[in-house]
Amino acid sequence: MTPLTNAKRDLVRQALASPVGPGGLGIRVVEGKRGAVKQIVLYIDPADYTCSRLAAELADEWVEYVTATEITGWAVSYRSAINRFCKAMDAQAGTAAARLALSRPGLVDLMVEWERGLPKTYAAGSMWPGYLSSGVRTLIMRRDDHADRQVDPALARLVRGPITIPWGESNERDEFTRAEKRAMVSAAWKCVQAMEARIKQGWELAGTGRHPGIGSWTSIPDLLWALGHGGLQPAEIRTAVPSASCWPEELRRVALRADGTFVANTAKHRLIKHLVETLYPTTLDLHAFRVLLVDATGHAPEELTQFGAKDVEFLPKGVRLTLVKNRASRMRHRAFYDANPSSAADDAAGDVFSDQPRREASEVVRRLMAATDRARQNAPHITDSLFVRATAWTDGRLVFDKWNPLVPKANFATWLQTWGVAVTGERHVGRLRKSTKVEKAIVTGGRISAAADDHTQETFAGHYAQGTTLRILSGQVINTAQKHWFNKALAKDEDAKGPTVVTPETVDQLQDADQLQDADQLQALGLAEREADGIIQGQLDMGVTHCRNPWESPFSPAGELCSVAPLRCLECRNAWILPSQLPQLLLFEEHLERLRRRLPPKVFTAQWGQSFTNLKAVLAGRSDADKALARKHIEAGRESLNLPLAAHVEFDA
Repeated sequence: MTPLTNAKRDLVRQALASPVGPGGLGIRVVEGKRGAVKQIVLYIDPADYTCSRLAAELADEWVEYVTATEITGWAVSYRSAINRFCKAMDAQAGTAAARLALSRPGLVDLMVEWERGLPKTYAAGSMWPGYLSSGVRTLIMRRDDHADRQVDPALARLVRGPITIPWGESNERDEFTRAEKRAMVSAAWKCVQAMEARIKQGWELAGTGRHPGIGSWTSIPDLLWALGHGGLQPAEIRTAVPSASCWPEELRRVALRADGTFVANTAKHRLIKHLVETLYPTTLDLHAFRVLLVDATGHAPEELTQFGAKDVEFLPKGVRLTLVKNRASRMRHRAFYDANPSSAADDAAGDVFSDQPRREASEVVRRLMAATDRARQNAPHITDSLFVRATAWTDGRLVFDKWNPLVPKANFATWLQTWGVAVTGERHVGRLRKSTKVEKAIVTGGRISAAADDHTQETFAGHYAQGTTLRILSGQVINTAQKHWFNKALAKDEDAKGPTVVTPETVDQLQDADQLQDADQLQALGLAEREADGIIQGQLDMGVTHCRNPWESPFSPAGELCSVAPLRCLECRNAWILPSQLPQLLLFEEHLERLRRRLPPKVFTAQWGQSFTNLKAVLAGRSDADKALARKHIEAGRESLNLPLAAHVEFDA
């Protein structure tokens, strides 16, 4: 697309005033959005492309589609898709591009070639190639749905089929750490308190001032009176204020640059900026309220900046808000109750929030309404948001409009930097919402239905359950469970269900014991003399473990020889595992792994779950060097595992 020159700007204004109909000549224009609130005008000029007829057909569908669906936020993406597609057609078809149209044959091959080349122009895994291809296909399908608009049948079949390129993967944002979130919330309260003190002092000064024509055009109180009470516009103040070279020190001080220097050329601009910021909340200030509302409610940032005074109902111990989620087309009435509502005495004494920040949505909303009250009175047309700010435009007007959090020099990243909050990763407020979701999942004991209270459980699982904190907690839960069962398996009481493990560290603690070859050493570990002698002589070797008494098996009647060895030895309290049996344990692990792959999970867990858990716990206690040496013995044929024939036959029930 060509740069927006003055001539082009005039054409865009004409097209906006008198839209071009389908099939006409001229620029196609729609009104869209950039970010949450900024309204922008988007245009497509078919004359910018050699394939002007093709561009005009797609642009017609674009205008109608955006108007019918009101997808103003995605209008930019569809415009980008048309731009990329038409530029590619110009390059691929050359001079023949002038004859291209959706109704003429020959576009199918060009479109397939364009789609396949899209991933090369983006980073690996990017979803933009899929978005662009899908956007063009949607517009072509829409045209084909109209009986009076012609589309090549082969092209229609192509666009209704699957996309020929992968969609890519979205990189989910990770949540802020708890330390980062605490720092953010603390900074937000400091920002709110500083803003309230600044605005209070500003209006007090304005109350002591008078019209600068009667007082002085170099007096701060008089200038504040002129802007706040006198109804003067910034342009009038800028014109009446004398040259910066003769300003008093008080006036020069408020117009200093960030580095502390005074520049006369920009001094009046900085003075006006200071006057506006002294009386009204700035774009940067309102980030603090959004942070506090996300933290207190757990709702999406865009919901919390799109409710007005009519959507607020204060309760005796909280507040009820009417929240609209445009993405899901849902309206909800949510009540947020205070954990420790402040008393009237506390409020009168001015002690609210003096000790530490409190997560009370009602208090945040009250202070937000108070902070933006004057700004909202000057913008009665804004009824769907409490986030209203005042700005002095370059043309000298004082404008009150809806807050735009994406202003380049006053965005969320700038707010973090201004208040000294250091975070790792992307500086995006959506990560704060994810942190709140994670906390809710933790508090509710991992119940997804409770954590996913403002969207579907599938959305929670796909977008929030992948956070670092939940992964760590899940790992801790698994480790705790494994440790619990392993400790239970290794306990020596009668109710235990597992073997006794003699670790290499235990062997090293014995005097003169490189290997367990002495019955006295085993007796020192708790075995009776007869049991220790049987193990040393190999009489009690069950294959995978040793057994202190095969005739007292918990799996067979008393006095009878154990009938399940060695398959259930890892679940038996009579079993003793010595360091020398590591090769057999590794071979038994391979046997269980084969069964795990072959059997349904429920069947395997019921039959072999306890043995498998105990075996994994035992092997986890051996070093990699010990396991490598044991595998060398296995590979050399020195060790083998003898299992009964029944061990190789499994049934599903």
